[in-house]
Amino acid sequence: MAAVPMTSLPDRRRRVRFRRRLLAWYGRHRRDLPWRRTEDPYHILVSEIMLQQTQVDRVVPKYHEFLDRYPTLEALAASAPDDVKRLWYPLGYNVRPLNLHGIACEAVATYGGRLPDDDEALRAMRGIGRYTAGAVRCFAYGRPVPIVDTNVRRVLGRVFLGPRRLARLRGQKAMWDLAGALVPPRKAYDYNQALMDFGATWCTPRSPRCGLCPMRRSCATYRAARPAPRGADGRVDGRARG
Repeated sequence: MAAVPMTSLPDRRRRVRFRRRLLAWYGRHRRDLPWRRTEDPYHILVSEIMLQQTQVDRVVPKYHEFLDRYPTLEALAASAPDDVKRLWYPLGYNVRPLNLHGIACEAVATYGGRLPDDDEALRAMRGIGRYTAGAVRCFAYGRPVPIVDTNVRRVLGRVFLGPRRLARLRGQKAMWDLAGALVPPRKAYDYNQALMDFGATWCTPRSPRCGLCPMRRSCATYRAARPAPRGADGRVDGRARG
């Protein structure tokens, strides 16, 4: 299986430049989302579970409705699973509300009604994978940990790998290693939110906004798609590609 060798991870200068440009973009274009106004681990977990396979505009009203009915883990744990499923409708993927109810029950029984901030403990709960555990730890507890969802994978793959290397990528380890090398020790919350926003609104699967992209000069995919400029003698000017 192909992987990104550790020696090919971006150096410090490139990491700093990428973060700076991404955070500057985020300062101008960030989305105002309700779960970004809280540090409550439970509220953040609800948003992350709802956002799985569901568009943001469908999640926002249901997020408010769900937390109005079940404002705490204790309230959710005390509810009937069928009632939780009915309230969840029409978001779909009905295993999600059952998983969320199970998480609440476990949190109340084992952790005194709070979500743990430990990666292993979170991922031991049914319905919480590596991404969701990372999101809770970063957005609720301030941990400088990476997250990799579809948007993040697309952005990092396009910018740092390019189409050929990304097409050869197998498994998840290499992408998580790349994400881990890039996440800053400070401002991890804003950085991870920015990365997801950038993938969702600019570096989209179709029709990405490459012409205005702040990453385009150092983006492996953008550079691969453009012919190298030629000098006055007709030869390829390698300096323009660097």
